Amino acid sequence: MAVEVLVTFTGKGTDFIQPRDIMGTESESMLQLAAEAFQSKNFDLAADIYQCQLAGLGDAGSRQEMMVKRADALAFGGKLTEAFEVYRQASETERLRPVHLSNLIEYLSDSIRRQDGDSQGRIQRRGEEAAGCQGGYEDLSCRICLSFLYEPVTLPCGHCFCKKCLERERKEKEQPVMCKECRDSSRVADVQSYRVNVVLSNLLAKWFPTQHQAGQLRREGNGLYSEKKMEAALEKYNQAIMIAPMDHILFSNRSQIHSTLRHYESALRDAEMACRLMPLWSKGHVRKAQALVSLGRTEEALREYLMCLSIEPDCRLAKTEVNKLLSDLLAPVIDQVPEHISDCNTVCFRAHIKNSINTPSQNFSSSLLSSEFGLAFTPPLSERSEGCEIRHQGEPKVGRLDQCLLLKRKRRSTEEEDEKEGRERGDCHKRSKSGPAEVNESSVGDVLDPTDLECSLCMRIFYEPVTTPCGHTFCLQCLERCLDHNPMCPLCKEELSEYLVQRQYCKTVLMETLISKYLPSELMERQKIHQDEIAELSNLNKNVPIFVCTMAFPTVPCPLHIFEPCYRLMIRRCMETGTNCFGMCLADNLKGFADYGCLLEIRDVKFFSDGRSVVDTVGRRRFKVIQHRERDGYNTADIEYLEDVKVEGMAERELQSLHDTVYDQALVWVNSLKAEQKERIEGHFGPMPRKDSVLQTTPNGPSWCWWLLAVFPLEGRAQLPFLALTSLKDRLSGIRKVLLFMAHSKPR
Repeated sequence: MAVEVLVTFTGKGTDFIQPRDIMGTESESMLQLAAEAFQSKNFDLAADIYQCQLAGLGDAGSRQEMMVKRADALAFGGKLTEAFEVYRQASETERLRPVHLSNLIEYLSDSIRRQDGDSQGRIQRRGEEAAGCQGGYEDLSCRICLSFLYEPVTLPCGHCFCKKCLERERKEKEQPVMCKECRDSSRVADVQSYRVNVVLSNLLAKWFPTQHQAGQLRREGNGLYSEKKMEAALEKYNQAIMIAPMDHILFSNRSQIHSTLRHYESALRDAEMACRLMPLWSKGHVRKAQALVSLGRTEEALREYLMCLSIEPDCRLAKTEVNKLLSDLLAPVIDQVPEHISDCNTVCFRAHIKNSINTPSQNFSSSLLSSEFGLAFTPPLSERSEGCEIRHQGEPKVGRLDQCLLLKRKRRSTEEEDEKEGRERGDCHKRSKSGPAEVNESSVGDVLDPTDLECSLCMRIFYEPVTTPCGHTFCLQCLERCLDHNPMCPLCKEELSEYLVQRQYCKTVLMETLISKYLPSELMERQKIHQDEIAELSNLNKNVPIFVCTMAFPTVPCPLHIFEPCYRLMIRRCMETGTNCFGMCLADNLKGFADYGCLLEIRDVKFFSDGRSVVDTVGRRRFKVIQHRERDGYNTADIEYLEDVKVEGMAERELQSLHDTVYDQALVWVNSLKAEQKERIEGHFGPMPRKDSVLQTTPNGPSWCWWLLAVFPLEGRAQLPFLALTSLKDRLSGIRKVLLFMAHSKPR
């Protein structure tokens, strides 16, 4: 088919030629090209392609989808005047749905996030001033609400949050709670099963009585609010704010109470205070937006919701409300508009789009998202007259806007705002001087009693503190030793079987921070004791832990079932020191254990809920016991290692001949075993090793000899002498005698 006209599109140095009469496959190809251009940030090219595709579409739904894509490209390309006009045209077909506005919302919130450095600096300074007024408990704040920790709960990862914050996160997001610090959600079960950290809660109540009292009043107020007793709840919050006037949570929650009582102006004042105290807290902006919507100031509310999304992109409430407001404000004026959005407000908003957006630089972040006055849909103060008439270069006045004056917030001048901020800082300073005595960062160390941070088991300062799901804190080693004997909390006796199975005890980060910051000398003393103990336990010649059980041989696997508390402690210490080794000896009625044994290396451990474990070990080196000892319920010994004596010349050739002969006899015996018997042996010890090419390369001699001794049906007392031999010739001779004996005694 002949092509009548060619249209050329140019996008950032690239020319594309497209026929006007497009077939289906070619149209799909162009749409794919547009999507790729959008992904590569070539927004001009994407917008041009979508505009061309519109010419060939007749279906209203398809046209709307294409127009929205073109509007997205224009918006991301900085051409906001054109973009909003295209969005408005698209809404004439059908009201825009959330899927249509998702890209626009992403762009608007990202633009707020990328505000200029001066605005961000001002926000940061306000946050620092607020923190200074709050008494300096940054280390003791919750990362969810950004306020003082109240009823702190310690998650399995070791980080602490307010209990109510965790419950609210689970309820609002309807998904497993994710730690805001380490982003871990894998081990966080139902947060309702976690109890308040007892030690930490008592410390916070002792050090910060005012904040703790305010938290109690807040909890009482929340209870009254849930019972619909609004006036009583408001009174509780008034009392809380009197004693903690710099807590943004109190103002945010009181704003919600005012909104419920339809005191919208008061709700807005409290929400603004919450935002001023903690500018980068998303919920404060949600509260402010809700109050603004109730007052009919929808474009300001829109900006606050966008600010919330710039801080917390996953906030579902903010996304829902932004979609609703944008859909309402972009819809044709003749459409049915919700009651909370007046016709005047909609007209005003449209006029602002038309007259305020089109700045020469098309700089969205500096023009549209002023951090002081909300969305720049509302013109700057200098461009507005008392009658709310809008003047813009080259543009006529917009009629009917004098009615909007009642719906617009009167802007304070910069001098007035700075003066108010100065008064607030002064008030904060006065309150901090005249208020009740409160511990701050500089004085916590002066009033801190080391006994406040003592483990209830060892009665020493916490070392590697861990917190159980029931809320009790112990030194890691103290807790593990208790769980060796009983899988219950040492204090409240709550079942800790599941906690015991995980064996992933994470240290309580906040507790470690407090100790290292305020008790450094006590911590150094504990660390020295621990390091000396580890050094002593790491010595594999003196005080080597001895498992008194069965015979073990070099290179041969030796799986063990550990259930006695003393051996649980022994295995754990071997792993903590990093040696992963302990000795295995036969029992002896007189000495306690035999004078010869084999050093075992731990390869893997599998734990069970009742504290038992299966330890996979393998033999490494033979040793002779020099001195018997005991430690914490298990045996230890000073040992020296054994090695085979090497021979040379004629003796070496005779040894090689004997070795080959005995190996062949061993193969005959192994192959004569019944199939199921041989299968069981190989399942436990593995197949018989092959002959070594060089006999005397290892201190223990050929590995097949030890494998054979392990599978021989001999008692331990008969096997023990082989372990003590340092002559390979004598060991081979002994093995040959056993093979001959078993060959003669085998039934014919």
